[in-house]
Amino acid sequence: MPTFDIISEFDTHEVKNAIDQANKEVTTRFDFKGSNSSFELTDDKLVMISESTFQLQQMFSVVCTKLSRRGVDVACMDVGDAKGSGKMMRQEITLKQGLDSTVAKKIVKLIKDKKLKVQAAIQGDKVRVTGKKRDDLQEVIQMLRDEKLEIPLQYDNFRD
Repeated sequence: MPTFDIISEFDTHEVKNAIDQANKEVTTRFDFKGSNSSFELTDDKLVMISESTFQLQQMFSVVCTKLSRRGVDVACMDVGDAKGSGKMMRQEITLKQGLDSTVAKKIVKLIKDKKLKVQAAIQGDKVRVTGKKRDDLQEVIQMLRDEKLEIPLQYDNFRD
């Protein structure tokens, strides 16, 4: 029986490269001259450090362009509030990866509501869809692309 998995992931190596490029651009731009603005990347958090909220907004647009050019969907970012400490401002961005249970349940409910001839099962941080025909599975993929979900989805392990 044909199956595929619905996942929400990004390539961490590409994110690291995009952050390096954004750091390089911020250090060479004239409007950031002498401001000690930088990006710091930990496991799933990106911290932007600058002197003003305006510069943080500029840095956010820079990192969004760098990520999108590298093929990382910017919808995986959860932007926090800017916080000041001394003369520096910090803003945390959480990079979301994997389907949480509420989104997975929503996807399964969408599939069942369309009354397609497929079964959807939640398996950890992904949803496995099984059907008798490849066309039914492609119909599910098209239906999910048409729906506007708050996270980016990828379709993996398509097997006949």
